[in-house]
Amino acid sequence: MTLVLVGLLLVSTFTDIRHRKIYNWTTYPGMIVALLISGIATWMRADVINGPQTQADTLGILTWPDSLFGLLACGAMMIVCYVFFPGGVGGGDVKLIAMIGAYLGVMSGLEAMLWTFVLGGCAALISLVWRFGFWKLVASSFRAAAYRLRLGSAFELSDAEREPLKTDLFLAPSALLGVVIVRFQIVELLT
Repeated sequence: MTLVLVGLLLVSTFTDIRHRKIYNWTTYPGMIVALLISGIATWMRADVINGPQTQADTLGILTWPDSLFGLLACGAMMIVCYVFFPGGVGGGDVKLIAMIGAYLGVMSGLEAMLWTFVLGGCAALISLVWRFGFWKLVASSFRAAAYRLRLGSAFELSDAEREPLKTDLFLAPSALLGVVIVRFQIVELLT
């Protein structure tokens, strides 16, 4: 299952960077395949609970309920993000993270989602520093903080000042890295 998920994420990464879209023809079939594989594995008793531990660890085969609940939990979390952060999270992002949940299960899926957001935030910060320069961003931050302390209200940027701060965020590459970190236990290997 891990190879299928990584393959789907590679396709999503390509389309996200190239066309700024994560297509339904990648995510929906990916969800169905995850549920089918885990359902067949559960029926054949080759999943994580019933199968040999080495097979389950190597192939990443989940039980069917864990795959379903991973899809639902990760999808629900992303729907909350979609509703409360309009324009920040797209529909393709919601389906992509839900698909990841179907392959990784609830806990690993949520962990991969958190890694995705951390990596995406780091990429956005690096992009801002690259485009504007570190010292210009620091000076602007201090100016906004001083304005807030002096007047007690939020510092408002004009639309013209806001426009350059909009970065092109690509969630699929961050999701690919997040899945690799979680699935191959990179953090545990480094500690």
